[in-house]
Amino acid sequence: MQWLRGWRKQGGFAQADLYARATIYALLWVAVVVQVLFSVTRPVRHSGAPAAMIAASCLLTVAQGVYCTSLASGGLADYLGQARLSRRPVAFGAGLMATNLVAALVLTSEVGPRDFAIAAVLPCAALMPFTMAHSLIVRKRVSALVQLAGLAAVCGAVLLLGGNRQLIAACMAGMVAGPMWYAVTTRCSAWHLGVMWKLHQAKDMEARLAVAEERLRFGRDLHDVMGRNLAVIALKSELAVQLARRGRPESVNQMTEVQRMAHDAQREVREVVRGYRGADLATELAGAQGVLEAAGIECTVNGPPDGLPADVQSALGWVVREAATNVLRHGDARRCTVAVASSASDATLTVENDGAAGGSGNGSGSGSAPGTGLAGLRERLTAVDGTLTAGPAPGGRFRLTAEVPLTGRPAAPDTGPRLADAHTTAHLPTPTPTSATTLATPAPAPSAPAPSSSPAPAEGASA
Repeated sequence: MQWLRGWRKQGGFAQADLYARATIYALLWVAVVVQVLFSVTRPVRHSGAPAAMIAASCLLTVAQGVYCTSLASGGLADYLGQARLSRRPVAFGAGLMATNLVAALVLTSEVGPRDFAIAAVLPCAALMPFTMAHSLIVRKRVSALVQLAGLAAVCGAVLLLGGNRQLIAACMAGMVAGPMWYAVTTRCSAWHLGVMWKLHQAKDMEARLAVAEERLRFGRDLHDVMGRNLAVIALKSELAVQLARRGRPESVNQMTEVQRMAHDAQREVREVVRGYRGADLATELAGAQGVLEAAGIECTVNGPPDGLPADVQSALGWVVREAATNVLRHGDARRCTVAVASSASDATLTVENDGAAGGSGNGSGSGSAPGTGLAGLRERLTAVDGTLTAGPAPGGRFRLTAEVPLTGRPAAPDTGPRLADAHTTAHLPTPTPTSATTLATPAPAPSAPAPSSSPAPAEGASA
């Protein structure tokens, strides 16, 4: 059935929201149906009441149900802080309830107090729709006072119609089991829905913070790659300008070094953007679990095992990141399992989720550019002789498996500097004492040009 499939595709919060609202509306219309049914029972039809009066009472009951459904929807929005409900709709609903109550009392008077059930049920059912919606709009104390006023009004009216003590007691029991219980149930359902809304907002905020944290991490990586290179390039350019003004031939060597460092910086930025920088597998597993759980997906992580080589950790760490992105972007998953296992011959990463409909994207990204999607993962795993398989699994699940051989690889963890920092450090020339006076003292040009690593002021300043 279409509606059942749509229900199953919705997330947990959407299902809880729909369930709470449907419960409130269903209870409201149960009261409407009860009043209509009791208004057309045989004792009422044979009581001498005009058929037009019975029909008008039924139509008025249905009209109150329709209006109070809308009022309950506005009351929920007001309770959750989504919108403010003005007093005019509440006043109109109160007038509609009073009119319906009078009609129910008129039918009760036509039947007479001899029909115990009708005299006890009709007035109580007439109060239920409005008191349910009203309990969402006002404070609990005000709602309780309104309930007590309704109890006094119903019992007093039945007493005036000739009801005895037993009938008054039945009306009191009907008010407690009817309007009062309905109001408490409605308020509790709204409170539960309010808690769910706050949790949903907190998860949404947590997901936003996770994205912001990832942006900050990317910014830090970009700064680590470019900061020192740009500083050295600036200082070497300044030194080359000073040397050129003095007619020193070392300026050519300095500009050659600037050109080389600019190309290296450009390559390193591309590596950072594509994700080729070193990644710690444990950090990526924790980050993926945090992002998925922030999005409302139950995530279980097993691993990583100790002793994996640095290049294997980096490759599998990027697989974890891309798999988590695919689960969030392409699937409708509720549960995700990430497991890392290793043996003497290979290391295996398995990511499995129950969002098979969307998790099977090819991951090609926005084009054929390398380094994106599943195609990019295969490229990265190929660099470490690994393989990647992705596809549907039994039980309507989607499974991604990455395998990397460990034979012939060192088992040392990645404790050195990151890839970007290692490149930057390797490109820094070594300062020499002779170059310290190159810029400070306008000495005559030497017969032979100094080596490219001679200008120490740039290196000394950058360090």
